[in-house]
Amino acid sequence: MSQVEDFLSAAEEQEIVAAIRTAEKHTSGEIRVHLEAHTDKVHYDRALEVFQGLKMYATEQRNGVLIYVAVVDKTFVIYGDRGIDEVVPVDFWESTRNAMLAKFKQGKFTQGIIDGILKAGEELKAHFPWQEGDVDELSNEISKG
Repeated sequence: MSQVEDFLSAAEEQEIVAAIRTAEKHTSGEIRVHLEAHTDKVHYDRALEVFQGLKMYATEQRNGVLIYVAVVDKTFVIYGDRGIDEVVPVDFWESTRNAMLAKFKQGKFTQGIIDGILKAGEELKAHFPWQEGDVDELSNEISKG
């Protein structure tokens, strides 16, 4: 198996998907996780490519969030769409990043991703609260590259 396939067990992947569902119950924001082994590109640029490839811009309020993890590179990027960037301060993702980083440093990758998802959901709730009629616009499944 590849390093990406070995990074999380099937049960851990399902825990992450459950965390996405939980986070999205309180916000119209959409959260996805993408895993890949390595990129030769700047990680932020690669996260943007993945975001576009997954068509995460196709939300009504442009409020999609991608948590991109490069497993071998040991780095991650939190990328939010322009609808989010237009209404939040520049350091908006700092608390989410810090929550993830604390767990990653302990080798608790699943919990780090879950903590990041839940924190992102909390942060999004303030600016994009869930409202009657909101629908899940994007898949909650983990994508891999």
